[in-house]
Amino acid sequence: MSAALPLPALHASHSGTWLARANAHTEAVSKGDAIMAAADTPLLILNAPLVANRLGYPDLSGLDLLELFAFVHPARFCVPTPRGLAEALELEEPESDSDVPAFLQEAAGALIAVCESENWPEREGAWSALQSLVKLRWPWAQVLAPHIARPERAEKWLFSRLPEWEETPERPAPRQIELPSEAVLARLDHLTGEGAEKREGQQMYSRDAAQVFAPRDKRDNPHLLLAQAGTGIGKTLGYLAPASLWSEASGGTVWVSTYTKNLQRQLRQESRRAWPAERSDGSRPVVVRKGRENYLCLLNLEDALQGGFAGRAAILAQLVARWAAYSQDGDMIGGDLPGWLGTLFRKRGIAALTDQRGECVYAGCPHYRKCFIEHAARSSAQADLVIANHALVMVNAARGRDHAQRPTRIVFDEGHHVFDAADSTFAAALTGQEAIELRRWIIGPERKNRGRRRGLAARLADVASYDDAGGNAIEAAVNAAEALPAEGWLQRLNENEPSGPVEALLASVRATTYARDESGGQEAGYGIETEAASLPGELIQAAGEAEEALAAIRAPLIKLATRLEAVLEDAPDWLDAQGRARIDGARYSLSWRIDTLAAWEALLERLGGPADPEFVDWLAVDRSDAREFDIGVHRHWLDPMKPFAKVVLEPSHGAMLTSATLTNQTEEGPDWQSAVERSGAPHLELEPKLTSAESPFDYASRAEVLIVTDIKKGDLPALAGAYARLIEASDGGLLGLFTAIRRMRAVHGRIADRLARAGLPLYAQHVDPIDTGTLVDIFRDDPRASLLGTDALRDGVDVPGHSLRCVVMEQVPWPRPDILHKARRLAGGGSAYDDKIIRARLAQAFGRLIRSKDDAGHFVVLSPAFPSRLLNAFPTGTPVIRLTLEEALQRVAAGVSSIGNAADVPVGEEPA
Repeated sequence: MSAALPLPALHASHSGTWLARANAHTEAVSKGDAIMAAADTPLLILNAPLVANRLGYPDLSGLDLLELFAFVHPARFCVPTPRGLAEALELEEPESDSDVPAFLQEAAGALIAVCESENWPEREGAWSALQSLVKLRWPWAQVLAPHIARPERAEKWLFSRLPEWEETPERPAPRQIELPSEAVLARLDHLTGEGAEKREGQQMYSRDAAQVFAPRDKRDNPHLLLAQAGTGIGKTLGYLAPASLWSEASGGTVWVSTYTKNLQRQLRQESRRAWPAERSDGSRPVVVRKGRENYLCLLNLEDALQGGFAGRAAILAQLVARWAAYSQDGDMIGGDLPGWLGTLFRKRGIAALTDQRGECVYAGCPHYRKCFIEHAARSSAQADLVIANHALVMVNAARGRDHAQRPTRIVFDEGHHVFDAADSTFAAALTGQEAIELRRWIIGPERKNRGRRRGLAARLADVASYDDAGGNAIEAAVNAAEALPAEGWLQRLNENEPSGPVEALLASVRATTYARDESGGQEAGYGIETEAASLPGELIQAAGEAEEALAAIRAPLIKLATRLEAVLEDAPDWLDAQGRARIDGARYSLSWRIDTLAAWEALLERLGGPADPEFVDWLAVDRSDAREFDIGVHRHWLDPMKPFAKVVLEPSHGAMLTSATLTNQTEEGPDWQSAVERSGAPHLELEPKLTSAESPFDYASRAEVLIVTDIKKGDLPALAGAYARLIEASDGGLLGLFTAIRRMRAVHGRIADRLARAGLPLYAQHVDPIDTGTLVDIFRDDPRASLLGTDALRDGVDVPGHSLRCVVMEQVPWPRPDILHKARRLAGGGSAYDDKIIRARLAQAFGRLIRSKDDAGHFVVLSPAFPSRLLNAFPTGTPVIRLTLEEALQRVAAGVSSIGNAADVPVGEEPA
């Protein structure tokens, strides 16, 4: 057993603060004493930003065990709590908060002992990384130095250790085959396992899913299936059975698209039943694909390691480099990089290490052959199954430069989110932030800006020197881009001194938006917006001048794209394969920017003219806590499924939208018409196939909905008290869902200390300095913890078992009446459109509660005026009871044993 590290340790929670002196006992201390102790000497702490938040001392620093864990065990999962660290290190969990400081000393000793072990699997590269960290004065460096031996031979640098991808021939087109029902069911039996219960609903679902893999009858007319599958049906294996069978028999690739990262992780695990981790040749039959901004950019990392980052950010870069050597796929967002690592460092260091701006130089990058993104793209071209997300599938379809074949068989899991994803993908927004990014992409670094950002001239210098017309086009584009907003544009607008035509337009947008604001200053912390209608002449004139400036940028970019195509067609002798790939990548990037500029011009051209019935346009000033961060003009499709149908569905051969909440539940039953309208099918004039499988769960005896009638809307003390008492009644395990961040913060601030003293930890989005995915991991890991959050938790939480036994919504989740919603509400049937949205949100929130047949619990809504017409959002048979808070507390405290008697309690009517 390893010896504890004899250094002082500090732990702070909402229930108090404890300090263990070196080789001494632990004592409770005040926050002030803790801060003084931390200022005097480095202390062992766990999750420094969280401890700093609890102490109210943002400058806290010390020896953070999470940083040590990330160094010793890169790419290994750990829940960032004492309980989670104990589990990861196979140590005994501390029994109480007062035991945590001594545990931190023990855990630090255990991690250091790993470094001395001959069996340390992540030893390679550690000594070299530590030498760099010593120079950066990483607090742990001097502690670790005596325990990490210098290797006998020099260690390879990260960039020489990473494997290279290899060129592979293009995969042939899939064979046209039909899947017999018997074969599909046999494959389903194989995936579910010998002796598994045969579920009729899952078998029917799987047979229906097989239809989308049949040969297409007519061009631009894909097979389309809308499949609703209640929770517990087993829809993942239900569609993986025909997908794996078709891929095996046809030699084709199936794409499964999700909305949440959690489902991507689940799919990766489930797919192992159908495909091996590797084929005999070492290639992977299953590949997870995400947008470029999710992956580590090796060129950005190299720049950071060689001085591009300073201070704490440079330490982060070294820890990321340690991770990169052991990562499965380089995925920094939801992959095997610990989600908490970036939050330990105040600035957006993780984002700076990814390709956020679409500036990739492709084959011009010295790490191109080892690039994680290129690895994923080439692997997906040869994969049997590609697990992607809705946004990536749509962006690739719209403007994809993809080595893989365009997906022709697509399963959209979490299909109820396809509409929202299409809404974001096919929208246009001319804002200050978007415009300044375009300027940086064209012009490159200005003044004293650091980093590897390069403008067009630098990225295509060889082409410019070879092709005079191309060089002239680059020069013209750079000159024209001077009209775009530059650094400090927001400050200039505040001072009423805009520079250039686009900044002048944004200034006019800002003035008009504030002039028409009708909130009376009551919503000063939130963004404001106004319709792009009956606009003042000054704004229309500014829009015309900005449109001309944008056209002046687009014209030379089009000319440059033409010249690049000409260079490829009549290639000079010096242009090798990598050079061709780099120019091809530049053409893709140019096409993207040209399309963006064209969309902006179309948006400005409409201002002052008649409205286009297919679009919704508005002006907006985006704010956070009363601070402006962006200004612009926005355009969304009234029905984004129209471009989705044309761009994504039409080229495909078969597509499937599936979800547990695909249809709108009405008094007459499932409303398939609304599901069909939100699938894009009407825009292709095809009739989708419809199928539905009911959940096998016994909701009548495993769950009940409690509508609390005596918490008045707007009574914040009563709301906070209700949450605290419900958490106490359920003994933790509560997920609290809010419609406003401000109320959630207020409730958390009122009750967190009280609950912590009872041994009930409370975490919250937008309060705790922890990313959402890690918050869910913490919640899942501790049955007595509770979690407060907003929309992201309503859809993205999968916590089966005892850790989640009560879901509480602060009120009915009414849609926010912004301009876009009002336009769609008017076109979609008024209040009936609102009801569809609310039912879907309620159904999704309720779906967090029962994730397996053994789950049980309560769904509580703190709303005295819950409309009865919305009650059919809950599964048929679920008891719904209107009652007081005291009565609700009794039922929650009694647990699942009380639920069987729910039928004896009358369901209340909608209040007058």
